[in-house]
Amino acid sequence: MMQLGFVSAILPDLTLEQTFEFAASIGYRYVEVMCWPPSKADRRYAGVTHIDVSSLDTHSISTIQSLIQRTGVRISGLGYYPNCLAPDPAEAEQSVEHLKQVILAAPKLGLTQVNTFIGRDFTKSVDDNWPRLMATWKPIVDLAESHGVCIGIENCPMLFTKDEWPGGKNIATTPAVWRRLFSDLGSPNLGLNYDPSHMIWQCMDYLKPIREFADRIFHVHAKDVRIDRHLLNEVGIFAHPNLYHSPKLPGLGEINWGQFFSILGDVGYQGPVCVEVEDRAYEATVETRKESLAQSYRYLSQFVGR
Repeated sequence: MMQLGFVSAILPDLTLEQTFEFAASIGYRYVEVMCWPPSKADRRYAGVTHIDVSSLDTHSISTIQSLIQRTGVRISGLGYYPNCLAPDPAEAEQSVEHLKQVILAAPKLGLTQVNTFIGRDFTKSVDDNWPRLMATWKPIVDLAESHGVCIGIENCPMLFTKDEWPGGKNIATTPAVWRRLFSDLGSPNLGLNYDPSHMIWQCMDYLKPIREFADRIFHVHAKDVRIDRHLLNEVGIFAHPNLYHSPKLPGLGEINWGQFFSILGDVGYQGPVCVEVEDRAYEATVETRKESLAQSYRYLSQFVGR
């Protein structure tokens, strides 16, 4: 049965213990735990480290396992969302090496799921990115396979402002690219961390991929989005997306969540569905961010078993 969780990136002020205790107090059964290298974030929702995989030892593993047992909240997956194909070779190399550490950490914690981005050199086309993508990602996928880890790629274009123009910083955003990725990399351990909101602002059907890629949906994010038509009519579809769209809490945007969960259930998905909060209206304080998670839980509970 599908159960609700949330992405820990929205609670950077809380420790892992506080995050799990809060999740349990609301009723959440899962947390997707962020595992960035401990450092200052270079963008919103990045740089959050609730588990430092570089210092994972027997004591810290035991502490995490005790926390899970005490709270009844499980880890849906380890999350790290860098750009492994960044134009800067040093940035790309650091991202790849840390992603490998996250993959190796998962089985130590009894987990089989890691979520991330494929990345992209945003200055180049899909075809021009492809040789480097294959060279970078084949060893990553091989490592995951050898350790029994599944990799869920979130389908966010990472194209919001002029800093990611024109291509965005994540190439795996459309069914056409997903088919090519799964075919060329040839691994059953590579799939999707599917977020329906990203399809809407690309003007795509967010329900159709659930049916076609049912066996590749390893993890799900619950985030809504609002397209402001009056702004879109001013700037047009070729403008930077932040000029006409806004991420919202589930139920405050354009997704029909009843249909979404109905089709997820029909195709047999039984994994976690994790709320990802990126709604600026709730970001002011820790308490408003907590309330955003409580509100999302209340709304989505009508579709998902508790």
